[in-house]
Amino acid sequence: MENRAPSYWLTRFMILRLLGLVYAVAFLIAINQLVPLIGSKGLLPADLYLKQVSTALGSIGAGFIRLPSLFWFWHSDTALLMAAWTGFILSVIVVSGYANAPLLGILWFIYLSIVHIGQDWYGYGWEIQLTETGFLAIFLSPLWDLRPFPNRPPPVLIIILFRWLIFRIMFGAGLIKFRGDATWRNATALYYYFETQPIPGPLTRWFHFLPHALLRIGVWFNWLAELVAPWFIWWPRLSRHIAGSIIVLFQFAIILSGNLSFLNWLTIIPALACFDDSFWSKFLPGKLVRKSEAAASKAEESKHMQVTVWVVTSLVVLLSLQPALNMLSPNQVMNTSFDPLDLVNTYGAFGSVGQERLNVVFEGTMEDTLNNKAHWKSYIYKGLPVLLNKRPPQIAPYQLRLDWQMWFASMSTAEQYPWTYNLVWKLLHNDPEAVDLFANNPFPKKPPRYIRAVLYRYRFAGNGNPQGQYWTRERIGDWMPVLTADNKQLVAFLRGQRWLP
Repeated sequence: MENRAPSYWLTRFMILRLLGLVYAVAFLIAINQLVPLIGSKGLLPADLYLKQVSTALGSIGAGFIRLPSLFWFWHSDTALLMAAWTGFILSVIVVSGYANAPLLGILWFIYLSIVHIGQDWYGYGWEIQLTETGFLAIFLSPLWDLRPFPNRPPPVLIIILFRWLIFRIMFGAGLIKFRGDATWRNATALYYYFETQPIPGPLTRWFHFLPHALLRIGVWFNWLAELVAPWFIWWPRLSRHIAGSIIVLFQFAIILSGNLSFLNWLTIIPALACFDDSFWSKFLPGKLVRKSEAAASKAEESKHMQVTVWVVTSLVVLLSLQPALNMLSPNQVMNTSFDPLDLVNTYGAFGSVGQERLNVVFEGTMEDTLNNKAHWKSYIYKGLPVLLNKRPPQIAPYQLRLDWQMWFASMSTAEQYPWTYNLVWKLLHNDPEAVDLFANNPFPKKPPRYIRAVLYRYRFAGNGNPQGQYWTRERIGDWMPVLTADNKQLVAFLRGQRWLP
C-alpha cells in the first residue's frame, strides 16, 4: 500500500466539503451585511463606487475589465441579496456532497463580484484567498458529474497547485512577520497579540495570561508552522503528512484563541492537499472509504479534463512569478492581488503586533445641554469590547465587518475613515439598518440629540478580580467631536460625498 502512487479521492471529498462550508459562511455574512454596508443607502454605497471607478477608468467596460463583477450590470439592494442567497444555496449543495465545475464556477464568480465592489468591507486577505481557493476547486471536479465520488479521478496537478497555495500562504506570513516586527524575532509578540487582536474570543484572555515561557514557545511554534513546515509539503508522503498536520494544528490553535473570521478554516483547505487517501482512510468512516475505492476502481480519465488542467496549471505558474518575487523582496507586501481575477495572490497576517488595544466607542445622549452631568449611553458592538464585564463572544467563522473596520479605525482618525460620519448621521436618525450593525439600540423610541465617538485604551482585567470584570479601560479623548442632526458642517460633508441628496 505504501509503495503505490498516492490517490486523492478522499482528499478531494474533504477539500470540497470544507470549501462549501466556508462559502456558506461567507455568503451568510453577505446576506446579513451587504445592504447596510454597500446597499443603496449603505455606509459606502456600491452605486457611487461603481460610478467613481467607471469615471476614473473612462467607461463601464474598462471598469468591468479592471474589477470584473456581476454588479456592473445590476447593483440594487435586490441584486445584492439575490446574489448572496444564490451563493448560500449553492454552497449548501456543495456541503451536502454535490459539486461539479459549473456549480463551483458560479460560486467563484458570485463571490468575486462581491469582493470587487465591497470596498473597505472586503479589503481583507481572506477575501482574495477565498477567490483563489475557489478558482482552483473548479478544476478539481468533473464538468457535469455532481456525485461525491464521480467517475473522474482528482487531477494530481490541481492537488499540487493547492500545495503551492498553502506554501505561499504560510511562508509569506512567516516572512512578513520576520521582516516586519522585532517582537516576532525576539519571541515576545504573543505577550501583546491576544490582547490587541481585532476581536477577542472567549478563551483569548486565558491565552493572554499564560506564562511568558509558554508564549515564547507559541512564537517558536509559529515559526515551525510558517517557515519550516511549508518546505516539507514537497517531500515524500510521511514528511508531507507531518507538515500538513503541523499547519492544520496551528490553524486550530488560532481558531481557539480569537475571532479571525473564516480565515483559518479557509487556510486549512489547501493544507488538506498535503494528505492522500492513505491518511484519510485511517480516520474517515469505513463506508466513505469503500465508496472512494469503488469509484477509483471504475474511474475513467478525460482527455478534455487533462488538457484543461494543464492549461490552468500553466496559467497559475505564469501568474505566480510576481507573488514569488514579492515573497523574496525586502519590501514584501501582503494580501495583494496581481491580476483582475485574483487568481494568484500574495498573503500575510500580523506583520506587526500592536502593544496596546485602542477602541472607539460611539455614545449618544438625550440631554438638552452638554456638561459633566450629561448621561451618555454607549452603542454596544457585537464583537468589539465596550462593556467591562462582558466576556468576549465567539463570533468566527462569522465576521462582523463593522467591528473589524472600527478596530482599524481606532488606530487612525475619523478623517481617514470618512464613512464613520455617515454612520453617525444614520445613528442620529435611528436608521434601522445602521443600528442593526450594533448589538443594541440605546435609544429605541427616539434617536439621540447628540452623538460622539470616544477613544479608549482597553486592557484585560486580571483573572479573579473582585469586580468580575474582563476588561479595564481608560479614556484617551474624543475620536470624533459631538455631532447633531442639524450640524451644518456634517450635512455639507455628507452631501459632498454624495451620501445625502
